[in-house]
Amino acid sequence: MIILKNVTKTFGDTKALDNVSFEVEKGEFIFLTGPSGAGKTTIVRLILGEITPDQGKIIFQGHDIAKLKRKEIPDHRQKIGVVFQDFKVLPERTVSENVEVALAVIGADQKEWKERVKHVLKLVGLNKKGRLFPAQLSGGELQRVSLARALVVNPKLILADEPTGNLDWETADKLMELFEKINSEGKTVIVATHHQGIVGKLGKRVIELREGKIVGSGDKGGHKEKVKIKVEEV
Repeated sequence: MIILKNVTKTFGDTKALDNVSFEVEKGEFIFLTGPSGAGKTTIVRLILGEITPDQGKIIFQGHDIAKLKRKEIPDHRQKIGVVFQDFKVLPERTVSENVEVALAVIGADQKEWKERVKHVLKLVGLNKKGRLFPAQLSGGELQRVSLARALVVNPKLILADEPTGNLDWETADKLMELFEKINSEGKTVIVATHHQGIVGKLGKRVIELREGKIVGSGDKGGHKEKVKIKVEEV
């Protein structure tokens, strides 16, 4: 589904990514790990099309993201649901209204909104919180609102950038269980995190970054393996 081939990205004098290559298959759940500044968020932004690589290719569902025209970027992003560390919810809107915003952005038929919002709120365990405002919710509940908003557009891919960064261990653990459930239903999931406790517990494939380079890729058993890419598909 996603292929990064020899991707390099520099900001000023800082090389955020240095010749990075890896592949994520459809339906896979992977962790991008590494310390702050390792390049995790840069990868997320590149996949979203917010920035373009200085060198290399990023292929998403057969298309080179860097070659998309400006008018094609919104359609590309509609295929991706994003969950951020700081939630990015609108304080003056209710939980349901926050989720509806995503449907408005993609131009979904308003007749479908109520049922779609009801479905995703139930999925993330907020079916009784739809009329509440963000100020009335806990940090974990706010992150669930963010996840519901990402899911309501029925994306092909879920990208999560440090989704547990503002959460305690128990709440973070429950959130990751939700990501696992979503993955089990067929969604491809990429989680960028430095939370090693969660990474170790879930036993998913890990791509470890340091100073913009991949230093290892672990299989589901946690064993280190050489990072490979199927060049013939690019």
